[in-house]
Amino acid sequence: MKATILHNPRCSTSRKALAILSDAGAEVTIVDYLKTPPTREELARLYARGGIAPRSALRKGAPAAADDGAALDLMVADPTVIERPLVETPKGVRLGRPPERILKIL
Repeated sequence: MKATILHNPRCSTSRKALAILSDAGAEVTIVDYLKTPPTREELARLYARGGIAPRSALRKGAPAAADDGAALDLMVADPTVIERPLVETPKGVRLGRPPERILKIL
């Protein structure tokens, strides 16, 4: 199974999610989203596919967003506000907080 993870190697939760993917035998594409930020369109696609409201995918402490469009704009302007890890497989998209949530799409 193929999987893509928006990953921050400094984040223990993100590392745990990556370990779950590896242990499951997934062929993982790792995207260090701080070095290679996703586009607004890519974020919108991922959140739509996962049924995730972009406003709910902002990290705690991020500036408040008036709506989902404003949340996406914030994420593009400052990728550090993107909640991680975000995992996509052929079965769907999940925020891996806690990491065990990604088991539903393996």
